[in-house]
This record gives sequence, structure tokens and C-alpha cells, in this order.
Amino acid sequence: MSEAALDPGIVEPGPVTALRAQFGEDCVTQTTADGIPTLWVDKSQVVDVLRHLKQEEDFELLFDLSAIDERTRQFRDGQPDSDFTVFYHLMSLRHDRDIRIKAALPERAASVPSVTSVYPVADWYEREAYDMFGIDFAGHPNLRRILTPPNWEGHPLRKEHPARATEMDPFTMTPEFQESQQEGLRFIPEEWGMSREAQHTDFMFLNLGPNHPSVHGVFRIALQLDGEVIVQAVPDIGYHHRAQEKMAERQSWHTYIPYTDRVDYLGGVMNNLPYVMNVETMAGIEVPDRAQFIRVMLSEFFRIASHLLFYGTYAQDVGQMSPVFYMFADRERLFSIVEAITGGRMHPSWFRIGGVTQDLPKGWDRMVLDFVKYMPKRLDHYEKMALKNNILKKRSIGIGAYNTAEGLDWGITGPSLRATGSDWDLRKKRPYSGYDQLEFDIPTAENGDVYDRAVVRAEEIRQSLRIIEQCARDMPPGPYKANHRLTTPPAKERTMQDIETLIHHFLNVSWGPVIAPCESATTIEATKGWNSYYSVSDGGTMAYRTRIRTPSFPALQQIPLISNGFMVADLIAIIASIDFVMADVDR
Repeated sequence: MSEAALDPGIVEPGPVTALRAQFGEDCVTQTTADGIPTLWVDKSQVVDVLRHLKQEEDFELLFDLSAIDERTRQFRDGQPDSDFTVFYHLMSLRHDRDIRIKAALPERAASVPSVTSVYPVADWYEREAYDMFGIDFAGHPNLRRILTPPNWEGHPLRKEHPARATEMDPFTMTPEFQESQQEGLRFIPEEWGMSREAQHTDFMFLNLGPNHPSVHGVFRIALQLDGEVIVQAVPDIGYHHRAQEKMAERQSWHTYIPYTDRVDYLGGVMNNLPYVMNVETMAGIEVPDRAQFIRVMLSEFFRIASHLLFYGTYAQDVGQMSPVFYMFADRERLFSIVEAITGGRMHPSWFRIGGVTQDLPKGWDRMVLDFVKYMPKRLDHYEKMALKNNILKKRSIGIGAYNTAEGLDWGITGPSLRATGSDWDLRKKRPYSGYDQLEFDIPTAENGDVYDRAVVRAEEIRQSLRIIEQCARDMPPGPYKANHRLTTPPAKERTMQDIETLIHHFLNVSWGPVIAPCESATTIEATKGWNSYYSVSDGGTMAYRTRIRTPSFPALQQIPLISNGFMVADLIAIIASIDFVMADVDR
């Protein structure tokens, strides 16, 4: 029986009421800390439920799909019996609302129907859940491992799988093992959905990557070519997988913060933000205004740093060498400000649960305002040098285009979606951290092609400068961290006053806070799109399950849609325009 059915004072959201009416009163609703309507349905109904939500309730975006190993979890009051849970996070941009659908699976029959026929983006998400949890998605067109090697043993996110190498047998490389590894890497076109020949044509196959400068990391694309024309382009990921979600299960809520920096390693503290915000939601911590503004200012600095890297390497990939050197010089100037404030450059790990590490140093505002004054003229120069360059435009305009509906079908968010004409920016539509107190515009374009994706990001740099200037001029007074017992670490200046405070500080630093049993997801407008942390607490000092939804992961599986029929040289421009980081993909 659902909580809403037990308490007539609880009003269910419209989609939940419609689902319960159509698919039965046995659908169980669950209360979560993030307030997202959460509904358990029978696994046999998953496809019909998701199709109803997409077609009748306008949930255009399957934002995330993953699983939870429930077998060792203690606090599951009110939830159906489940060994494994598959969850689907859907978003309706038209109506600005979310819903989370869950299906309970027994260990002996951990299988659920594939939803790729409803949401194309589910392809890689289902493969990931199969790889990490061993869950079968019946009807999936190509259910095989995606992040681990083909002959990997076990499923890393199951609770029995070891989290450390020291928990495993010593590694040995026997000739038989090496031969099996090599055989697993053998390229067989038919296994990639490719044919070797067609009438009057013998196709050529080409590996682009995994070690190639234009793929921006360890990333491989298997190409089926008819001359120089791409017949099929199949992305291959997993070369950079580091089990970030597994590591979250063995780090305290506090000590996991530095790991988040390394997800999108160009995003710096922007990666800390959704994680600490999510823990704060779970703990009921209200962050002071000054800490909010500091967070926003530093996050926008890293948005500029990331976009400058994109801007320069994008121009370089389409054949222009000069811009990347100019933009790297400006990026270094930006990092000198970040270093002066945080003590670090690319990975300062500076945000904390409840606020930030320390207050702003003396003279910070002069450095910030000098940079804000300096950059616009540089951006004008870059626009003339790159975006108005006729060769760059000819190599970019009309290449790799998609519309808003196609982008949402494939999970595209952020600047790449706004290049199609959508104005959805979480900082405006769902303001957080004080963004509603700041004035800035949301750059959009219309064509959704390579060129427009670059134009939007270039203009976003200007808007980030506006935000930073307002933060610097209007920085509110007050504490830089919340006065809350679960804030980690607590203010150090109080530790020498009494033994209780000293013990509190010691325990919060060494073990971290204890978060009551709950679930929550928090999403922000990160550098490359929407980044989300979904955490499950089982009442301990570590997360029971942490799910990281990154924008780069779904973006890469869209490559075949926007590349087939173009030339290999066009593919290089398309890859550059996606603006991805492989650590953000593989995690």
C-alpha cells in the first residue's frame, strides 16, 4: 500500500495519479529527500509505463537509468522486496517536472524489458547496468559490456565485488590469459553491426583512436567507410573507467569530495557542487548566502576555463592553430586567480558540505574584477580570429546537425541542446545557489550544428563574466560555512574551546557525518550539460549507493546519428563540437 493511500492528506502529483489509475493501485509511491515523485511498478509494465509518460505526459527526456544492489541494505521501510532495483529518472522540459520510476527484481531473475524502443538513449544506460550489475534487459539490440573488457569476470557494482585490488588475488599474466585478452579485442565487423561488403562495394574499416589527438582522450570509434564517406561510426568507450561510483561506497561523505573533481577533470569545483548540494539536501543543511555566492563565482570561473579549452581545441581540430595558444594563455591567467583563492588549480576540491573550505583571501576582488575587465576584448579578438573565419565556418556550418527533439531522444543537455533553439538552462529554469539573484542571459542558436555548438559556448563565456562580476561586487557578508552539526569539517576556530567540540571536529574529519536513511538526487548546469548525483544513505558515514549522471556519456552515443553520411574530416569537427571529457564518460 502506498504512503499516499495511507494518508489522505498527501496529494499525489498528476502523472503519479494517472499511472496508478491506468496501471493499478498496487503501484507503490516512495518519499525521497529530493521531493521527486517516485513510483514502483511491476517490471512487466516498465515499457508501457515509460511509453505512457513520454507520449501522454510529455516526459521527453530519459535523464538517467541505472540500478541499486539492495541485498545488504538495512533501511527500506515502505519499499517492495527487491534484490536489485532498476530506476528511471524522467524529465519533462515542457512542464518542468521530474518523475522516478523503479522496478524491483529478484536475484534469481534479474531481468527487465529494454526501453530502447521508447527512449533511444537507454541503449548505453542499459548496457552499463548490465555490465556493472549483471541485469538482463530483454530485447536490447546489443546487450554486451560497455565499460569493462569483454572477458571481465563479475559485475563491479554488485556488493560482493571487491572494491580494492588488495581484496583480490594477486594479478598474473599467463600466456593463456594474454591470448584470451587479445582474442577479445579482435575486430569482427558483424559484431559491431557492420557488413563487410555491399553490391559493387567493398567497405574499408578504420579505427579512429583509442590513441588519437582528435578524440580528446582514450576513446575509439570504429568506422565503416565507403571511400571517405562514413557508412557507420560506432563509438567504443571504457578505456578510462575508474569505478568512481564504486569508490563512493568506501569513502566517507566528506572524503569523497576530491574524487568528484576527477570526473569532468576540466570542471574543477563544478564537480563538487552537485555532490555537496545533494548531501546538504539529505542532511537538511542550509548554506549561508556568502558561501552560495562564493560557490557560484568559482563554478563560473571553471565554466570559462572549460569553454576556453573547448574553443581553442575546436578551432585546432578544424585546422586553425593560433587560437589554442591564445586561449591557453588566458586559461592560465584564470587559474592563477583560482589558485590564489583556493590554493589549487585544476582540482582544488574546495567546496565542503555546508559551504566552502575557507573565506576569500584579502585582495581577491581586485584580481577577479581585473580579469572580468580584461576578457571581453580577448573574446572579441577570438571571434574575429575563429568564429568569423571563412574556412572554419565552411567546415562547421551544416555539419552534424540535430533538432531539439532528436537531442532529447539521445539525452543531450546543456549548451549542445541550447544550440538547437531550446532555452533550457537549470540556472534559470530551476535556480540554485543564488543564481536567481543574478542577471545573465541564456545564449541559444537555431541550427544545432557544429558551428552553433561553438557559438553558444563562446557566448556563455561572456555571460559567465557577467555573473562573476556581480558576485565580486555584491558578495554578501556572513559565514562561509553553515553552523550545523553535520557540516564537515566544523569550524576549526571553535575546536580549542572545549573537548566536546574537539571530539566533534575529529570525528567529522576522520569518519564524516552520519546521514539518516534517505535518497536524493541533485542536478546542476555543469560545463558540458546537466550533471547529477543520486545518493542512497543507509544511515551510515558512507553512501550505500552513489550514481553519477554525466552529460558526456549520452552525448557520445549520438555520434552515429549525426556522423553517418559525412566525410572522415567532418567527423573530426563533430567530435570537437561535442565538448566531452572521457573521465566524464567512463567515470
